[in-house]
Amino acid sequence: MTVILLRHGVSTSNTAHTLSGRTPGVELTDRGLEQARALAERLAPLPIEHIVISPLLRCARTVAPLADKLALEPVVEERLVEVDYGDWTGRKLAELVKEPLWSVVQRHASGAVFPGGEGLADVQYRAVAAIRAHERAFSELHGRDSLWVACTHGDVIKSVLADALGIHLDGFQRLMVEPASISVVRYTPAGPAVWRCNDTGTDLSALATPPEQRSREPAGPVPGGEVGGK
Repeated sequence: MTVILLRHGVSTSNTAHTLSGRTPGVELTDRGLEQARALAERLAPLPIEHIVISPLLRCARTVAPLADKLALEPVVEERLVEVDYGDWTGRKLAELVKEPLWSVVQRHASGAVFPGGEGLADVQYRAVAAIRAHERAFSELHGRDSLWVACTHGDVIKSVLADALGIHLDGFQRLMVEPASISVVRYTPAGPAVWRCNDTGTDLSALATPPEQRSREPAGPVPGGEVGGK
């Protein structure tokens, strides 16, 4: 199974340099809406069979053009929601960098728990569990390999990528996941392989390989192959 991890487009919180977290009603900017339309053009030619999204508005807005083109109804997955930043929610990033916890988040993410919120280790656990659960469900549904999209948030995607890469959560800040970027993970019986990370514009035609051909690929990984998602 192959999942395209899609970060939502530029939001009003991104441009305001605040940590919106789970604040409801955060919209995409005009640039974010433009990115959503461009993503639809880029991804629509691929054989995508499912779209799964975080429950937050900015993710729904991001996938709407693609869902329309593919005639797919996005499925809301609560476990892909943004990090609960607790008391940090809504605050300016320029203020947060002065907090003692900021350096912990950057260097020891596995031990970071946001005041009044959740820990990043818990975020990784729920996000990976959600991706793997949908992977199993789609595999059972189709009886073959399939390609699907999961639209969520920066820190959530980085935690999934860290798991797929086999790196400790403390290293997840070394990964960059920009707004409207895609990262691609292929899950096999032998383990996951990361095909792309923070891709914002390269050709994706290789992902359109017919399912019957993908099923003959090697089971294992193929060689070569800042806080706040807001």
